[in-house]
Amino acid sequence: MPLLKTHEKQICVEENCQQGDSVVHRRLSRDPPMLSPVVQYHGKWPFHRLLGVQEPFSVIFSLLNFVAHRNGLAKIRNAIPKSYPLRKYYIAFGYIGLVSWALSMVFHTRDFDLTERLDYFAAGASVLYGLYYSPIRIFRLDKREPKVKQSILRFWTILCAVLYIAHVSYLTFWRWDYTYNMAANVAAGVIQNLLWSAFSVKRYQKLKKPWAAWPGLIVAWIVLAMSLELLDFPPIKGMLDAHSLWHLGTVGPTVWWYK
Repeated sequence: MPLLKTHEKQICVEENCQQGDSVVHRRLSRDPPMLSPVVQYHGKWPFHRLLGVQEPFSVIFSLLNFVAHRNGLAKIRNAIPKSYPLRKYYIAFGYIGLVSWALSMVFHTRDFDLTERLDYFAAGASVLYGLYYSPIRIFRLDKREPKVKQSILRFWTILCAVLYIAHVSYLTFWRWDYTYNMAANVAAGVIQNLLWSAFSVKRYQKLKKPWAAWPGLIVAWIVLAMSLELLDFPPIKGMLDAHSLWHLGTVGPTVWWYK
């Protein structure tokens, strides 16, 4: 068994080296060599480090999101009375956002297996919590009357917790699957975006107030920001890429949401 594992590791190393040699050969064969177009290695662009930071702009923009959540959390604590039933859900949203963007900063500073997994798990928790909270606010499942709402809330809470545990367990113990992880996050995001869009349209038609349309406008902003991920261009000056711009694009909606 140890010999088999050693052989498997040797095969993996050889395959990685062959892929690396192929990339190097493609870059050296250019005239002049080592210049554009930049080639991805294992789906990742090369970056110029700044003070040891691998992806400086992603770290900076993640920090802006972290600050937005920190300021928003302080605003909630000061402006919303403790007796308000939805207050605890707002606060939980803030804390999950803080953890998510803190781990994003760590991952984009140094890309290790552990930092990558923590970043992905935190991001998944953030997206799933958004899905969890959406029907609670839209259908006011926090209310004690009628009593069936409390039963639905308990079921929904357990279901979301089980889904997250299953998600993390699959990626940890079964297979680290980027495609599945992306599909799961997109599915959760699309469902909550549709819920908020429908809620926003209905509220605006009823109240005719500009603020009633805010949830739908925030969703539209986030969708546009997400589209930056589809561009996937080589980093400008070796530092500014589409993924970092996606992080920048989420700062505004976060500030707006806390209003």
